[in-house]
Amino acid sequence: MTFHDRVVIVTGAGQGIGRGVAMAYAKEGAAVVVAELNEQTGARTAEEIVSGGGKARFIRCEVRSEADIVRLIAETEREFGRIDALVNNAGVSRFKSVYELTAEEWDDVLDTNVRSVFLTSREAAKVMKRQPEGGAIVNISSTRSIMSEPNSEAYAASKGAIVSISHALAVSLGGDGIRVNCVSPGWIETGDYDALKEIDHRQHPAGRVGRPEDIARACLYLTHPDNTFVTGAHLVVDGGMTRKMIYEE
Repeated sequence: MTFHDRVVIVTGAGQGIGRGVAMAYAKEGAAVVVAELNEQTGARTAEEIVSGGGKARFIRCEVRSEADIVRLIAETEREFGRIDALVNNAGVSRFKSVYELTAEEWDDVLDTNVRSVFLTSREAAKVMKRQPEGGAIVNISSTRSIMSEPNSEAYAASKGAIVSISHALAVSLGGDGIRVNCVSPGWIETGDYDALKEIDHRQHPAGRVGRPEDIARACLYLTHPDNTFVTGAHLVVDGGMTRKMIYEE
């Protein structure tokens, strides 16, 4: 197993894409730290990994809180002695008319989605730089960083910022043996996949809507210990949807 004896932190791992990413790393032999605000879902993810023979620990973390992030990294290092990979997945969305979105709501989205990426990466990098093997960070953005629907200003801005901070961190941390990359998921169905309609699948050049496992495989690739030449990359995983030209008849 590629990630045997390696330690991976996944934020927002209680459900959806984060849960899928955490499960994938556990399957590959990693000890997974499930960082999640919701105690019920976070503990459930960790318990599922352990019951399946894997290694995991749930640590409650409010990514809006610098103190919580500092504690997350400290507890992980204290228990496991190292941090090999960090997947910054936690985030919130708020779709509201530009005329009604408040400054407080804007700040909450940016703090949750972007400020947390900086703080978690900063703290994890302090541990990674002391390791001979360095480490790898993956930040989860969105195709909304490059395309939009109405009333998505705060979310789009936050996801665009994640793309930018990823290449900035890659340059800043490269000398310390730390690679930083970004993944932008498209339509990833985290609910009832069987409830999707045929038209949902047909609009993707790949022929189907995405699953959390699709993003998990991208994270595994970008943090693979052999892929030391891959850093500063922005990998769009959307079934080709953002490349498809659409004309209204």
